Amino acid sequence: MVKVGIIGGAGYTAGELLRLLINHPQVEIVFVHSSSNAGNHVCDVHGGLWGETELRFSAEYDLAAVDVLFMCSAHGQSRKFWEENPQPATLKVIDLAQDYRDEHDGYVYGLPELQREKITQATKVANPGCFATCIQLALLPMMGKTEQANVTAITGATGAGQKPTATTHFAWRNDNISVYKAFTHQHLIEIGRNTGMQVDFVPMRGDFSRGIFAAVTMPFDGTAEEAHALYSAYYQDAAFTHVSEREVNLKEVVNTNKCILHTEVHEGKLLVTSVIDNLLKGASGQAIQNMNLLFGLDEKTGLQLKALAF
Repeated sequence: MVKVGIIGGAGYTAGELLRLLINHPQVEIVFVHSSSNAGNHVCDVHGGLWGETELRFSAEYDLAAVDVLFMCSAHGQSRKFWEENPQPATLKVIDLAQDYRDEHDGYVYGLPELQREKITQATKVANPGCFATCIQLALLPMMGKTEQANVTAITGATGAGQKPTATTHFAWRNDNISVYKAFTHQHLIEIGRNTGMQVDFVPMRGDFSRGIFAAVTMPFDGTAEEAHALYSAYYQDAAFTHVSEREVNLKEVVNTNKCILHTEVHEGKLLVTSVIDNLLKGASGQAIQNMNLLFGLDEKTGLQLKALAF
């Protein structure tokens, strides 16, 4: 059994981790750390876990007692944590913040479709950002074939985290769409570093809870059949990324660890549509996928999730 600890256990990503790890056949959850909720039942915060666990949040953590630590705190907090805590030599770490996505301090960037073999040999993994995951999966087969891409993508409210803000409360978000951080979104850094492309990215806030829908366009000198073949060949061995011959819809991936891609060609331009669940393939599901790779488990273990019917 893989013994697991979670730091920053009260947020959305930790809640999704717990939902999956409680039912993972090879996992024992040793502690879920949250100073502000210490002593409270986990299900008092993550209400969807009522009846499934008696776990309580803890103010204490014993890093020597676990095999892998999931870091779910806010961006910037992971570095502070390791400044204050020695890391046991045998401990593996999966960081869901952006602190180590540049792969410094021995971290490996955890996008399995990009560097699966490196992840299997790693001890520390930096989980990709949600937009970065969705967009890079649309770009990877075109690496070395184009230097430029344009992206418009819309994300659900959970992408902004659990703490309410002026742009996440229901009255503002419902029946509304807005642009934010146009051409400056922080995930552009990791996208550019990994793909070598110049990406013009316009992110949007959507009036739904979870999911990302990205439309990516690039120059392409080929046919629609060639584009589909290119993407199908690239992802033929991918555990969760699939290429569809028909147009894709966001609901086909919500509540799953899938990315579904669709390609079209129009007058020298390739359109790739990419859809993921931002909390799963864009965060916690991918983190568990990486954990499975770290410990030599089947990549899909604990991630056999079904999309919602309606």
